[in-house]
Amino acid sequence: MQSRRRRGTLASIAAELGVSRTTVSNAYNRPDQLSEKLREHILETAERLGYPGPDPMARGLRMRRVGAIGVLFTEHLPFAFDDPASVDFLAGLAEELGEMGDSMLVIPASSEEGGEVDLSLIRQAVVDGFVVYSVADNDPFLAAVRARGLPTVVCDQPADVAALPFVGIDDREAIKPAVRHLTELGHRKVGILSVRLSRTPNSGYVTEKRLTGAHHQVQKNRVEGALEALAEVGIQQSDVPIIERHLNDRENNRDAARQLLTENPDLTAVVCTTDTQAIAVLEYAKENGIRVPEDLSITGFDGIERALFHKLTTIIQPNRQKGIAVGRALAEELEAAHEESGLAPASAAPSTGDEGDSVAPGEKGTDEMGANSSDQQAPRVLLATELVVGSTTAAPSVPSAG
Repeated sequence: MQSRRRRGTLASIAAELGVSRTTVSNAYNRPDQLSEKLREHILETAERLGYPGPDPMARGLRMRRVGAIGVLFTEHLPFAFDDPASVDFLAGLAEELGEMGDSMLVIPASSEEGGEVDLSLIRQAVVDGFVVYSVADNDPFLAAVRARGLPTVVCDQPADVAALPFVGIDDREAIKPAVRHLTELGHRKVGILSVRLSRTPNSGYVTEKRLTGAHHQVQKNRVEGALEALAEVGIQQSDVPIIERHLNDRENNRDAARQLLTENPDLTAVVCTTDTQAIAVLEYAKENGIRVPEDLSITGFDGIERALFHKLTTIIQPNRQKGIAVGRALAEELEAAHEESGLAPASAAPSTGDEGDSVAPGEKGTDEMGANSSDQQAPRVLLATELVVGSTTAAPSVPSAG
């Protein structure tokens, strides 16, 4: 029986060409060190001998890079690929990471207090850095990410993590044009629908205490921004019914619409902190004989494709561009770590949780909360938003009192 032909190796290629193994390696890893003619000759010989190129895993170990970025996403994985705003963000991030030659590891974490917390998902993740996507400021997974000491960029929330680069929008100010649009039309009986404000579940009315102590800053800021815009025309928070749902899905959003409108029949407008909520209100209204916008005006937030299809009055935020901006910010952090250490980031290897207080070469020290000990201000990127007036808002058919 004929023996199977042995695959070429770095050494066999070097021997055949009469060059060093380093020269062959440079053809793959440092092509600028060789003439184009020599490099082509090496690659042609490698192909003829069946050499597939350097082992990417071995190269990653040598370079202390694994070519993967962890994305901390505190939702169940199906939501990450069902929620339109999240899908657009992940698409933009994947596009930029692809340009960098990196892959994306989406790490799901519990969104509820008291839920199962498996921090090994973070501690054992073999990645070069992290993207923290819309995480509560008291989330234990966030602390685990910071303890790794890897290059990290926060998107959306929390926005006030010391020394971590941030990419997002000003949610508090972004929602105000939609609310002012309603008040300028004459609306004074306005309700608000919000997605979860804290990791402790609540499916009902939002008290002042819950709003003040909320840990999900995006929703907190949008609700507070809406209340501030209403206060500009004399509407007090106590006169604004606010209903929250822990899950931002069709069933929960329709139920929230039902509760808000049946228990507050005098409302002439609803401000929603997401487009998916606004679409649910629109569907509920249609099924129950409530005319939009004649009887009820509705505003959303996000600018997803379905919202624009329904001609929803909404705030458009650039979700895909946000993902691209996060990828670029992380690339800068990785490069900075490379320059500081003289190598690629040193902490790609997973943590065992037993490292104590040691700091790897090239890493900045961190305090007990994981904050960077450097006084240098981390970069912040705030993207612009835009109010788009659609066909779901109009002056109230019966002018509101006040």
